[in-house]
Amino acid sequence: MRVVLSLDSWPALREFAGDGRSELMAAASLAELAGVDALRISINEEFHPVHESDVDALRRAARSFELRMPISQSLLKVPLETRPDRVVLVADRHETSGHAPPVDPRVAEAGLGSVLRSLDDAGIPATVRVAPTLDAVRAVHGLGVRDIELFTGYLVDLPEVERRAALVTLGDTARLASKLRLGLALAGGLDDRNVRDVLEAAPSAERIVFGRGLARRALLVGLERALRDFRERMR
Repeated sequence: MRVVLSLDSWPALREFAGDGRSELMAAASLAELAGVDALRISINEEFHPVHESDVDALRRAARSFELRMPISQSLLKVPLETRPDRVVLVADRHETSGHAPPVDPRVAEAGLGSVLRSLDDAGIPATVRVAPTLDAVRAVHGLGVRDIELFTGYLVDLPEVERRAALVTLGDTARLASKLRLGLALAGGLDDRNVRDVLEAAPSAERIVFGRGLARRALLVGLERALRDFRERMR
């Protein structure tokens, strides 16, 4: 199981502190030393709080680098210039929770197909974040998508009965993805409290993405210990 760490919290801290320093490169180096398999950062149309210079710097520093972005022709120049190891496509709207929402294939079909073709022509692997439903997985598979990221952010804080039902649906969706031979990642709201239940529901996942949950734990015990604790919970 590959662990991907989203570093979006560091530019956000820079914005909060107002001193222009995010320590992003230091965080990237420490994360890789601690055993993180890939680093991720997210951009939007406003380039706020993540700047283009952050993307350039992280691409140079990271051994394996993922760029998360909305489906946008105007933003395509960033991955085409920086050459990430993976681009993760999400919906272009914002949620108050702070999570980047999943793509609705029915709404995004035309724009999604165009962006996927551009990335494929450039030899850049692409992943599409979708809701963990059978219909969403079938829809993106029909568009030629070969790798998906199932969004778990909505289910981790549900009441117990609803959460258990959502985990069953997640498992059914992950099994369909495996049957269709799709690469599979899990992302959204994952931390040391819920990751075991999510992985038990979807054991075929190849990658798991942590962000604020791991950063929050790292503030208390350090990044190396936090990652070790998370890996223990994943077993």
